[in-house]
Amino acid sequence: MCTGGTNHGLTYQTGNRIFDPAMHRALQHKALDTSRSLSDVVNNAVRLSLAEDAEDLAAFEERINEPLVSYEAVLKELKANGRL
Repeated sequence: MCTGGTNHGLTYQTGNRIFDPAMHRALQHKALDTSRSLSDVVNNAVRLSLAEDAEDLAAFEERINEPLVSYEAVLKELKANGRL
């Protein structure tokens, strides 16, 4: 439910939570379909996104000493192997 106004395509909810109207509707449907609150659905999505970021950062850290390969070098290798 919309408890606030709309401005530039953003729907204002209670407090300072802001959702695009179509995204808000999709979140409401997902919450209903999964018997969860909208807050639970959003919090889970944010948690998963942050966990993915943490995994990415760990992978970058593990590979920090690997040599950099330029885009051009990758293209040359792909051409040399007949993939392009």
